[in-house]
Amino acid sequence: MKILMVLTSHDQLGNTGRKTGFWLEELAAPYYAFKDAGAEITLASPKGGNPPLDPKSNEPDFQTEQTHRFEADAEAVAQLATTVRLDSVSQSDYDAVFYPGGHGPLWDLAEDAHSIALIEAFLAANKHVALVCHAPGVLRHVKTPEGKPLVEGKKVTGFTNTEEEAVGLTNVVPFLVEDELIAKGGIYSKGADWSSYVVSDGLLITGQNPTSSTATAAQLIKQLAE
Repeated sequence: MKILMVLTSHDQLGNTGRKTGFWLEELAAPYYAFKDAGAEITLASPKGGNPPLDPKSNEPDFQTEQTHRFEADAEAVAQLATTVRLDSVSQSDYDAVFYPGGHGPLWDLAEDAHSIALIEAFLAANKHVALVCHAPGVLRHVKTPEGKPLVEGKKVTGFTNTEEEAVGLTNVVPFLVEDELIAKGGIYSKGADWSSYVVSDGLLITGQNPTSSTATAAQLIKQLAE
């Protein structure tokens, strides 16, 4: 089993002067879910190299057993420091793709032509695409072969408007994940704020928030085994 994980290269939180990037838990928990299931993992990002970590995601309140495990894992840390460039990867080399969130993807991956084409290629090859938290926002420009929004008529979830409001970034992000998925015709649903909630619709798997990262990865592993 070969899984591609796509991380953001964007590190600026709008014009706030604060840093953003990927959310550590949303990388670490799925990374070990896949690794412990025997998967071979490749990490990629638009710019390659060491992607920016959202510093908030490594504050004590957000650290978990899996984030500690990742930081103590020299091999994982080395892999993170040397992500491959997104424009160099092909779906033909992987069984599935997983997008961790963090606010960064809303700026770069959501607009990245390579990311959009990659997701379309995975689905065209009948392969799974899983995204968690803010990452479902990267589907905003992804189309079906007929040219319709990918999420139109599909069951999806992602970071809620009320969760965004709770972290005080409603007016900072380029768009709200919940609103965007609904605007593109997605059949959006959600669980309670900050609870684990995962939706699966065919090859597409989406998780609501950081708490959902383990369950989103587990759902992908389950569907790959079927």
